[in-house]
Amino acid sequence: MPHLYQAPGPQVHPVPKDARTIHSSGQSFAQLREACLQRGALFEDTDFPANNSSLFYSERPQVPFIWKRPGEIVENPEFILGGATRTDICQGDLGDCWLLAAIASLTLNQRALARVIPPDQSFGPGYAGIFHFQFWQHSEWLDVVIDDRLPTFRDRLVFLHSADHNEFWSALLEKAYAKLNGSYEALKGGNAIEAMEDFTGGVAETFLTKEAPENFYEILEKALRRGSLLACSIDTRSASEAEARTPFGLIKGHAYTVTGIDQVNFQEQKIELIRVRNPWGQVEWNGSWSDSSPEWRSVGPAEQKRLCHAALDDGEFWMAWKDFKAHFDKVEICNLTPDALAEDTLHKWEVTVHQGSWVRGSTAGGCRNFLEMADTFWTNPQIKLSLTEKDEGKEECTFLVALMQKDRRKLKRFGTNVLTIGYAIYQYPGQDGHLDRDFFRCHASQARSKTFINLREVSGRFQLPPGEYIVIPSTFEPHQEADFCLRIFSEKKALTQDLDGDVAVDLPEPPKPTPPDQETDEEQQFRALFEQVAGEDMEVTAEELEYILNAVLQKKKNIKFKKLSLISCKNIISLMDTSGNGKLEFEEFKVFWDRLKQWINLFLQFDADRSGTMSSYELRTALKASGFQLSSHLLQLIVLRYADEELQLGFDDFLNCLVRLENASRVFQALSEKNKFIHLNINEFINLTMNI
Repeated sequence: MPHLYQAPGPQVHPVPKDARTIHSSGQSFAQLREACLQRGALFEDTDFPANNSSLFYSERPQVPFIWKRPGEIVENPEFILGGATRTDICQGDLGDCWLLAAIASLTLNQRALARVIPPDQSFGPGYAGIFHFQFWQHSEWLDVVIDDRLPTFRDRLVFLHSADHNEFWSALLEKAYAKLNGSYEALKGGNAIEAMEDFTGGVAETFLTKEAPENFYEILEKALRRGSLLACSIDTRSASEAEARTPFGLIKGHAYTVTGIDQVNFQEQKIELIRVRNPWGQVEWNGSWSDSSPEWRSVGPAEQKRLCHAALDDGEFWMAWKDFKAHFDKVEICNLTPDALAEDTLHKWEVTVHQGSWVRGSTAGGCRNFLEMADTFWTNPQIKLSLTEKDEGKEECTFLVALMQKDRRKLKRFGTNVLTIGYAIYQYPGQDGHLDRDFFRCHASQARSKTFINLREVSGRFQLPPGEYIVIPSTFEPHQEADFCLRIFSEKKALTQDLDGDVAVDLPEPPKPTPPDQETDEEQQFRALFEQVAGEDMEVTAEELEYILNAVLQKKKNIKFKKLSLISCKNIISLMDTSGNGKLEFEEFKVFWDRLKQWINLFLQFDADRSGTMSSYELRTALKASGFQLSSHLLQLIVLRYADEELQLGFDDFLNCLVRLENASRVFQALSEKNKFIHLNINEFINLTMNI
């Protein structure tokens, strides 16, 4: 059946209760409004003040903007007048057509619209100058509160506005979204699919019209019928083509909304049509089936009325499907569920969400291109995926992977751009812990994202046999930092596990000191030096220990490093001092020396060029060999603390790190019930590690 959007009658929608309040006061919209009503004052949002800081971060307004409340602009303002429809959206002086295209598409789904725009607000009774909107961000809904002061020039709204100047829901929605992203300027430039996901929590799919499947028309028809949000655009080949108008009245590099799809009888044949809207509220297609084209003369009044055809310059127009495919390059669809648009059946999807980070020096390994070149791909976060049940009547399991980089638009003011991201999927070999470089050198991926691309989210649908797999999300280039959200949808229940989430410690028992008559020549030399420095009590301070260790280590030819620091020696005494007097006895020193020799040998394994430093990306493996299996989060903190700007650790840094880790783990082990292998609460472990 063709799908044509028809405005529904009045509907009552429940107010969502599970959105998280993010106002700095900690108060909800209802609490803030009630406080204003009791004070008899209109709300003023200090989180997003009515000044230039909320407008732009890299420029100043070319004309003086005046912030006004709707009641100061018109006599009888309305929040929503006659229902929130796509004709309420007219672009202002901000380059956010992508957002407006998404809002126009949102109005076609009343249920989704009521989620974003809670109905418990108006300019009528209970008005307090405060409004709220709800947006999906990285697997949760946020409730964004704003005041209703809007930027104006000569009593006209500067940015998004309704065709009816008494209606303000769309302008206030744009302000709330600007607040969510830090400023109005942050909304310049983007893809409609980004806002569509923020309005629904849905899953994105992008189709290139020149490469679309044969049943593409049916796919779009089904998407509209299911309430999916659709946008389309024409590519530009250079910056000079941005917003250039084609001879047919279409705008390049501009986001349009797909608002309907249908067929019409014309000269005894069915013509496939598609309806598109320009968020400018004007400038339309002028080819066949445009508003005033001669084709409509052959269509009866009743059929024109059914198709809502009107020769108005309102930005909305019909065009033939074949013309749409010839002129538009890309269609973006935001599905409210991951159901394939090529199928007729609806599924109940299981979803798991993983929040993570790519941190330079520890978990920002780049794509597989950098397996050999930079030798860092294996350091990326690793998520284990267990597919246990086949699809109904099939031999494989269907799942969808969506990787989203977080807050890049909000960080634009700091020069942050959207990174090029993607992911790869490998068969899991069954071993515990983080997979190392050798595994990836010998195994090819089972599936991967279609491409690495600089979009906020990259998603793909896959079918693989039941089994265990590893998903590796990454940036294209190594050393690039970002937080990410990885969503995995599956038709059947699937189990996921972050391989980097656990902290485990497996330390050997410290050796017992050897009696004096059984000491090695090396130990006897140490005893002589120890007696010379320590005196009769045979105990050394941190300063004296610093002298002893540096005197001995500088004689070793196989290791190059700077002198050990005093702080390292203080940490060593903290680790080995059993008497609690802040000094190190000779027997305690002998035990530590055995551990130090092991750590020196370990350091040399990763200091291949004998430069006296090791790469921070090798730290995970080195620590694991020392008995420490760390989570990515803890590893990231350690790298930030000990690695230098070139992501290198000297021996003193490496030693200090190991001593503090062992100190913390032994304290924690003392509190455990003699378990030699324990899984620790990460917050407790981090607290011990970073503060002892």
